[in-house]
Amino acid sequence: MPSKKALVRRPSPRLAEGLVTHIEREKVDVELAVKQWEAYVEALREHGWETIEVDPADNCPDSVFVEDTVVMYKNVALITRPGAESRRGESPGVEEAVASLGCSVNWIWAPGSLDGGDVLKVGDTIYVGRGGRTNVDGLRQLRAAFEPLGARVVPVPVSKVLHLKSAVTALPDGTVIGHIPKLDRPSLFPRFLSVPEESGGHVVLLGGHTLLMSRSAPRTMELLTDLGYEVVTVDISEFEKLEGCVTCLSVRLRELYV
Repeated sequence: MPSKKALVRRPSPRLAEGLVTHIEREKVDVELAVKQWEAYVEALREHGWETIEVDPADNCPDSVFVEDTVVMYKNVALITRPGAESRRGESPGVEEAVASLGCSVNWIWAPGSLDGGDVLKVGDTIYVGRGGRTNVDGLRQLRAAFEPLGARVVPVPVSKVLHLKSAVTALPDGTVIGHIPKLDRPSLFPRFLSVPEESGGHVVLLGGHTLLMSRSAPRTMELLTDLGYEVVTVDISEFEKLEGCVTCLSVRLRELYV
């Protein structure tokens, strides 16, 4: 089986100017952020992921959050139209990267807006956050792209966090995890596990029973370890100051290979 691939993008020198919506702005140490990003990328590599670095977008402060620019389902790459106008220059480089991998490429067109951070896939169910960055027309276009391929699309209201995946992600068995105070309607998820920390709701599936998560959620790490998962932690404090999390720093392309 070919290696799993993950798209990543080096932080912009202007990272500290990145957008914040639901939290107070803090000073971002860009030099430290670069070191944290390099450690994050190395963690992916150590667990069997071939990382593909998208061309930098130095004039786009938020470009390191590469997940927001494309949504993968099977072999289709849906290039997004981010809800924040300042982020729309991030998409062309990502489009080039996925096209070079042989993906079928589709696009979100105006007046639609869609951020990849609003999209959580659990098997063939695709939960889509409807909030500040993804609008009704973006949701409609995602349905048109993916439902013919077998996806079931479920809208989820998002009002307390930036993106749906700022609140929830899913474990390998399909259980959705999140921090209850940040959720609008946890009842929408058939299997849900409450975690004790906000950043504990963010995990990247590295393969098998191995999870990647932020070092800022030690109680959640203990909970998941007790459930039988191997948990790998990384320090992403500078990205968390910009409402970032472990999921938004990469786009995992396992759908192409497994």
